Amino acid sequence: MKLPVWLPEAPPAHALAAALNVALAARLLPRAPLEVLEGRVLRLEAAGLGAGVSVTLSRGAVRAASGAPDVIIRASLRDYLALALRREDPDTLFFTRRLAIEGDTELGLVVKNTLDAVDWDALPAPLAQLSARVARK
Repeated sequence: MKLPVWLPEAPPAHALAAALNVALAARLLPRAPLEVLEGRVLRLEAAGLGAGVSVTLSRGAVRAASGAPDVIIRASLRDYLALALRREDPDTLFFTRRLAIEGDTELGLVVKNTLDAVDWDALPAPLAQLSARVARK
């Protein structure tokens, strides 16, 4: 069942793009693997909600995107949170079918593997503390 979505997708897409650009600038996220996103649209969708955000890489920066996605990565909000809090890794979610990749699978796997390469220990202290606090709840 697909639930109706009344909120615009642009504000969270711009917020995600800004966060990814900060992570790239701080070298928390490796830039080289993501260069395959140049001019291509990646869509992250929340399973069961019919809502998501789309981003692309344009001239080296992540930007909110519109149009048909080249790849869709879909998971529940709970599983996205588990990824962000490092309670689950992308491979586990992928192989248990809780994270789905549709469209250009090769592009989706690059994104998934880039998530595996994030150096979570390099987070600045305030973000690491916030992450630890949220993880305890």
